[in-house]
Amino acid sequence: MSAAKSVRLDKLLANLGYGSRREIQTLARAGAIRLDGADLVDAGDRIALDPDLPDRLTIDGAPVDPLPGLCLMLHKPLGVTCSHKEAGPLVYGLLPERWRRRDPPLSTVGRLDKETSGLLLLTDDGALLHRIISPKAQVAKRYRVTLDRPLTGGEAAVFAAGTLMLEGEDRPLLPVHLDVADATHCAVTLTEGRYHQVRRMFAAIGNHVTALHRDRVGGLDLPADLAAGDYRVMTAGDVAAVFAAA
Repeated sequence: MSAAKSVRLDKLLANLGYGSRREIQTLARAGAIRLDGADLVDAGDRIALDPDLPDRLTIDGAPVDPLPGLCLMLHKPLGVTCSHKEAGPLVYGLLPERWRRRDPPLSTVGRLDKETSGLLLLTDDGALLHRIISPKAQVAKRYRVTLDRPLTGGEAAVFAAGTLMLEGEDRPLLPVHLDVADATHCAVTLTEGRYHQVRRMFAAIGNHVTALHRDRVGGLDLPADLAAGDYRVMTAGDVAAVFAAA
């Protein structure tokens, strides 16, 4: 078994957002950083990036934040935007302030528009992000839809045909599965992620989406106990579920 990669303590903590390297050195000299209960007074020491490091390294008595390779599931509420720069409330504002200074940064895995709620994944692992969103992965997403007007009965066949064209585009959508709950409520499962796809699909057949909520990505369901605005660090099993057949 190969030895764990090591990194300078000041570089690790600076990349986790705890401050500049100079500030990390000040914390170390003040006895604020401890590993396995012992003070680390030299921020230039190299630390092995063992998987259990967050359980052993503390700052001011609190466990250090998760190491790079972080993946989160977040219950996105209405009214927040999946952006770093746009005006108004942003999804990154739902996370600890320090996490917004991490390097590599956390990024959303795809986007949900401002008026769509539900399951949103974030990660600092670029390879994982691209693996999830790659068309080759065929990771399905399920959305719960509320409509302005009653369904007519032919929508499922239209969506499943793989021939529906959206306004302004020159290629049809891939087949989309529709499950009807009642006249104005349904669920759609799709593998593409075109701009405002679900809203534009229903607009193309003469209806209007009044509420949209994503509750599944791949085989990963939004946990019933994860309230809007809350987040959870994903386990290896959660990540595997994303790629599992739903």
